[in-house]
Amino acid sequence: MTVHVTGKIRKPGVYLLPAGARVTDAVAAAGGVSRGASTGALNLARRLIDGEQIVVGAPAGQANQASPIADPATTVLDLNSATTDQLEQLPGVGEVLAARIAEFRDTHGGFTTVEQLREVTGIGPRKYDELKPKVRV
Repeated sequence: MTVHVTGKIRKPGVYLLPAGARVTDAVAAAGGVSRGASTGALNLARRLIDGEQIVVGAPAGQANQASPIADPATTVLDLNSATTDQLEQLPGVGEVLAARIAEFRDTHGGFTTVEQLREVTGIGPRKYDELKPKVRV
């Protein structure tokens, strides 16, 4: 998988890591945290998702500023990069279900198809039919 490591890191850049790699592996591949910097709000144990950006040293809540919450009526969310706040904007998705979607993504190394939403606890056929046109991978 390919990830972009940036922020307060010794060697920012794009890195190719094996499937199943974790945030700590990406930080290590980029030479570690810059002197005096902190990993801040990063969950170093989280599994990486192909194509994601890891921002080292960003204050909590600012790591995903490039992905603001958008109008749910017109937005198609990427299941692999949407924040839980963004997922909550989907029809019928609250805090608990958004967390389950994110947990499924993290434990399975990301979604490879939209159909995998059916494997998330709490998403039945009707809810899946509502969500399908509003998400992508």
